[in-house]
Amino acid sequence: MTTQLMADERMPSRIADETITGVPFARLVKLELRKLVDTRAGRVLLAVVVALLVGISLIPMLAGKPTEDKNFNDFLQIGSIVLQLLLPIIGILAVTSEWSQRTGLVTFTLEPRRTRVALSKWAASAIMGLLGVATGFAVAAVFTLLTDIVRGSDPSWSISWEVVLGIVVGQLLYISIGVAFGMLIQNTPGAIVAYLLIPSLWSMVGSFSWMANISAWADTTKTMGPLLDASMQGDDWAKLGVSLLIWLVIPMVAGIWRMTHSEVKSG
Repeated sequence: MTTQLMADERMPSRIADETITGVPFARLVKLELRKLVDTRAGRVLLAVVVALLVGISLIPMLAGKPTEDKNFNDFLQIGSIVLQLLLPIIGILAVTSEWSQRTGLVTFTLEPRRTRVALSKWAASAIMGLLGVATGFAVAAVFTLLTDIVRGSDPSWSISWEVVLGIVVGQLLYISIGVAFGMLIQNTPGAIVAYLLIPSLWSMVGSFSWMANISAWADTTKTMGPLLDASMQGDDWAKLGVSLLIWLVIPMVAGIWRMTHSEVKSG
């Protein structure tokens, strides 16, 4: 009797008609953001960004005449130099940590679609870039106010939306270039050195008269300048596009291809 009842009863299915979905992209981005602030290197770099923003803002505050170069836009532009230098390193760390911390095997096991992982790292870096730009705006505002109080500078707070948009877009492009270098090289020291050294060497070569025409189209230090100070006109857009093709698009495509095809080891 017992055997008959057991034969007639159906065991409940443990996988009955349930749609199994992959890891949501928003969750991947959230995890990548946590990785950026959970490591010692990430926390130190973020602290260095804030410290340098404050330190470099002290220079125009204390130097020169009380009313000379003390406007909000002046502090914003000098802070942009710090962001331009350090934000790409954050983008590099967002990618290369998988290899330096040897977490790649776990990451790509939990999310085998490596392209989504690469894009989530890019998105997380962009969010950190926006936070960095917001911090730059906040520091600039604080020092503009302090300079007015301490030195009676009577600063101008006016700034055009073109300048704001140029700074935001420009810094996002810089951090994206850092992400591209990190994907392509997959080694933290190598990617940082390559990012800092190769464009600098290219700028030095471009300073020669016989390279002036090529440099005007392929040197991001020249093509990004008009974007940051909202003076884009004429063929500046074409020059910016060509330089980004060289320093952002090609390295990014090659880096994503390498991430999706390279062997990942746990140790």
